[in-house]
Amino acid sequence: MSTNRVAVVEQRLDEAVKSAAAAPRRLAAKESLRPGGGLTARKALELFEDQALSRALDVTSRELKRTNQSFYTIGSAGHENNAVVGALLELHDPCFLHYRSGGLMMARARRLAGSTPGFDTLLSFCASSEDPASGGRHKVWGSRALWVPPQTSTIASHLPKAVGLAISIARAKRLGVENDLRGDSIVCCSFGDASANHCTALAGFTFSRYAAKQGAPCPILFLCEDNGIGISVATPNNWIAETFSNQPNLAYFRAAGELDEVYDSVAAAIEHCRTSRRPTFLHLETVRLWGHAGSDVETNYHTLEQIERQEARDPLLRNARRLIESGAATPEVIEAILRDTRNRVSAASLETSRRPKLTSREAVVAPMAPYDEAKVREFAGQRVDEAKRRELFGKLPEEQTSATKRTQGAHLNAALHDEFLRHPELMLFGEDVGKKGGVYSVTLGLQKQFGLARVFDTLLDETSILGLAQGAAHIGLLPMPEIQYLAYIHNALDQLRGEACSLRYFSNGQFANPMVVRVQGLAYQKGFGGHFHNDNSIGALRDIPGLMLCVGSRGDESVRLLRGAVATARACQRVVVVLEAIALYHERDLYEEGDGLWLSDYPPPKADGSDALLPGEVGVHHAAHKDVLIVSYANGLRLSLRAARVLEREHGLKARVVDLRWLNPLPMEALERHARECGRVLVADECRATGGGIADAVIAALYERGVRVPMGSVRAADSYVPLGGATDFVLMQESDIVEAARRLA
Repeated sequence: MSTNRVAVVEQRLDEAVKSAAAAPRRLAAKESLRPGGGLTARKALELFEDQALSRALDVTSRELKRTNQSFYTIGSAGHENNAVVGALLELHDPCFLHYRSGGLMMARARRLAGSTPGFDTLLSFCASSEDPASGGRHKVWGSRALWVPPQTSTIASHLPKAVGLAISIARAKRLGVENDLRGDSIVCCSFGDASANHCTALAGFTFSRYAAKQGAPCPILFLCEDNGIGISVATPNNWIAETFSNQPNLAYFRAAGELDEVYDSVAAAIEHCRTSRRPTFLHLETVRLWGHAGSDVETNYHTLEQIERQEARDPLLRNARRLIESGAATPEVIEAILRDTRNRVSAASLETSRRPKLTSREAVVAPMAPYDEAKVREFAGQRVDEAKRRELFGKLPEEQTSATKRTQGAHLNAALHDEFLRHPELMLFGEDVGKKGGVYSVTLGLQKQFGLARVFDTLLDETSILGLAQGAAHIGLLPMPEIQYLAYIHNALDQLRGEACSLRYFSNGQFANPMVVRVQGLAYQKGFGGHFHNDNSIGALRDIPGLMLCVGSRGDESVRLLRGAVATARACQRVVVVLEAIALYHERDLYEEGDGLWLSDYPPPKADGSDALLPGEVGVHHAAHKDVLIVSYANGLRLSLRAARVLEREHGLKARVVDLRWLNPLPMEALERHARECGRVLVADECRATGGGIADAVIAALYERGVRVPMGSVRAADSYVPLGGATDFVLMQESDIVEAARRLA
């Protein structure tokens, strides 16, 4: 069905042009297609060429699919008027584009000498490793030279980071962070009418309006390409206009009608966004031709009459008529553009289908998770200025003697001050992190010391917080967003899974958004707060390709892990999550009340970077003991050390305890060595039993490495965490570790 409809639309266009050739000749248009309009005849003809190229690519993708040479048929047919946006934006205006933005990309590429957008797009259709956007990993609109970071979003999940970038333009300039944007750059973000309803899209709209309400510059151009349908579900009539035309702090522009009318409306929207530095909503009327994709049988939900009605609104057909009727082009010129464009694309498709593909697992994953330990170590030692530290702290934190200054919370606070002093591009933001200093006082004093430009409160929305982090990271800032509780990150997990961690992969390493995400979480808060303040599941984080995850336990090690995370994010352009165990922030004792054995001295930063804890480095306690190896982390480490003392005193078993520190990647080489030395392995995993923690992965990896020793685990129940003393029934206890170790021995 879809192939026949393609032919019908193409034939109708050709016949309309031929009919116009038989009509009386008109005088050529002068400067503009209509009096007072901004679209010149020359520019109109260029736009039609770009639109014809986008259309020819859509047709060819379906032809290639029939011979199994193309793997993507979601096209831009009917959306070609978005080329006007591509022609009017500047190349220093970043664009986050959805999958029907072909015309926009063709027109934008025209602005850059030497561009070959048609050939490049065909390479992506054929999943060639020579595709300059993604290296053959996906069909995406992307280009480093054109400032178009690739998006794979089908549900407008790229809107929050586009807003984040728009907000960060002025902030980066204020902080003196260099990038290739200009002071008047704006950010364009395109999406469809159906995805405008998605909660992530709504977060982006709200985030921009919130910023504008507070007076912060937010030059974001929301480009809603409204074709009236999402796959098979129709958008209610006038839904987009009614929803967005009356939103406070969001200027609304509608672009519809003839090509020159669309041009003037788009120009007005862009000018408003650029000069006002405020959120702008551009409602572009489009048409969807040939169903959602090549595999979509549109007759399952549309009648033939409905399909033909849509085809009659074909923008190429309407634009061709407008160019001819206005005298901007003769029918022969239009006919030649269509013929030559189709021939060029057809010939190029033969070549691109023969170009090489990705041929190995190593090649596929290569850009996703780069890691260079020497480079990280070098970066970790940069900018240690003792004179500035002395000026900042007065009495250096490593010189403190009061016990109240030696908890994990106090050490992390000092470490954040140190990192902010060393790295002027570092910025921290989230809920209650500014004036209040965080719910647990970990960020106390940072805003006062380093200013509102670097430490500030956000609206209460984790999606927006992580979107801001991504946008800021695109232009040289090093964001450190804080997620107040681990349970809250699940509201926004796709910002890490589908957006932040996929960027290097889908851009073949050309774009990156390095960040350090601080997440306060885990359980054991003596029954306070219930589930939302005691979430003990990290499985969803460990499941994200390319994401790095670490967690500290005692103050000194948490400081060193934070430094390693910052150095890794910057040096390797990675997304690193630092999980902070809330229950250990202010813990002082290990065995008995008042023993102070959980306190530690502050590790000063070192110029050689040796103070940073990097992946693969584990903490070893009781290294001489060999009866059983207990593997744990965070709260579990403290419980394991207590259990180890009971095992030795009451049962004569000498347990070695290893602190994992890094939960992704797991330090398997070190664990294998310790497991072979001890001969028994017990994983004390404080997270939920089924997929919530690391026990499954540790035991499976040891077995696959050929370690054939008795192994077991202790885990929390598959349950939410209740209030009060009932927590003891679902969380791992010291006694559980003791009994499991005895059974292994």
